[in-house]
Amino acid sequence: MSRKKMKIAVVGLGYVGFPLALEFAKQGIPVVGIEIDQGRLQHIRRRESYITDVTTRELRNALNKKTFSATSDFSVLKECDAVLVCVPTPLKRKYLPDISFIKDSLGSVAKNIEKGTLVILESTTYPGTTEEVILPIFERHGLKHGKDFYLCFSPERIDPGNKAFPVSKIPKVVGGLNTQATRRAASLYKIIIDKVIPVSSPRAAETVKLLENTFRLINIGLIDELAMMAHKMKIDIWEVVKAASTKPFGFMPFYPGPGVGGHCIPKDPLYLYWKAKSFGFNSRFIRLASDIINYMPEYVTARIGEELLKRGINLKGANVLVVGVTYKKDVEDLRKSPSLDIIKELKKKGTRVFYFDPLIPYLNINQINLESISLDEGSLKKFACVVVATDHSNIDYKYLLRASNLIFDTRNVYKNIDNDKLVRL
Repeated sequence: MSRKKMKIAVVGLGYVGFPLALEFAKQGIPVVGIEIDQGRLQHIRRRESYITDVTTRELRNALNKKTFSATSDFSVLKECDAVLVCVPTPLKRKYLPDISFIKDSLGSVAKNIEKGTLVILESTTYPGTTEEVILPIFERHGLKHGKDFYLCFSPERIDPGNKAFPVSKIPKVVGGLNTQATRRAASLYKIIIDKVIPVSSPRAAETVKLLENTFRLINIGLIDELAMMAHKMKIDIWEVVKAASTKPFGFMPFYPGPGVGGHCIPKDPLYLYWKAKSFGFNSRFIRLASDIINYMPEYVTARIGEELLKRGINLKGANVLVVGVTYKKDVEDLRKSPSLDIIKELKKKGTRVFYFDPLIPYLNINQINLESISLDEGSLKKFACVVVATDHSNIDYKYLLRASNLIFDTRNVYKNIDNDKLVRL
């Protein structure tokens, strides 16, 4: 594949596909993005970025240089040498994967590619998807692997908002259906990524991603459980983690919190859990860790109720302010945010809930319809409790503590501060 004549397509311009497409465009490789979400296409037509990891300036530069364009028309694939598929893989129900986006998009890809096209799936999925689901889609269209097309899996590793590790700095794992597919994919990614790691098969590459996020899920579930245990035993879990972190080997710090959000950790391990079930294997660690983490918003709500009762206030009818509603610090992303679950749990208890988030001016999601309030001293005094649910950098936490009646800190933003108005998770 000659770099001079190469053209790439990226299917799905979300938190994975959009930064990936722009990274190739920066290297002068013509990229066409395929996106069925008309809202995203409208942003691109207005020359405005809609995610944290792609700046509007980067988008405009690529559009001006004609190294990037976007469409909803899959027929453009006839002009492309490689197709990278980055579509969502949600859950239908708690433990049931939904790969309908993969099947639909790959069906459209199979109808439109020219002979010799390299096709790479980046969407997180269960082991075996590439060989058991995607390959048959192409074969039903009369395409033979190694002759008409080359198929590979390469797990995405995007960490939204992480400036230290942009796309180009995150090593890329690739596993093709044969050696030639792997070699072609590795050659493609080396244009934009410093280090590429080939593995023996798509199945191995699919499992790499699931291992990475299962590792995090289980350790977060563990520290959440230890935090609940430590509270019962009147032990400061934050102090314990800090001290344990001084060990230079054999320990990696994880921190408790109100739950886990985003596109990876809450669901990816459950893809592995589901697939293992089909082999008659019950992954108890994954199920238990997921259940513990999913319980955290309910636990936070219960703790808030306990603290208010100590002060003679009933949770029902109380005014409570949730500070930070995105799933992650300084990232404008609400996907599976535990803050939203805390709001729902508080509402179930009859609490009057308000929120503040500098990145989210209003909420109209999951039956929550609220506007962000302002943080002035007069309004803060009206709240029985302020819950720090997401620790955005541009919030004046000293002022918040001074002006509030009670703060329940789920993120340890007030570490090393001792104050009667302050309660930590």
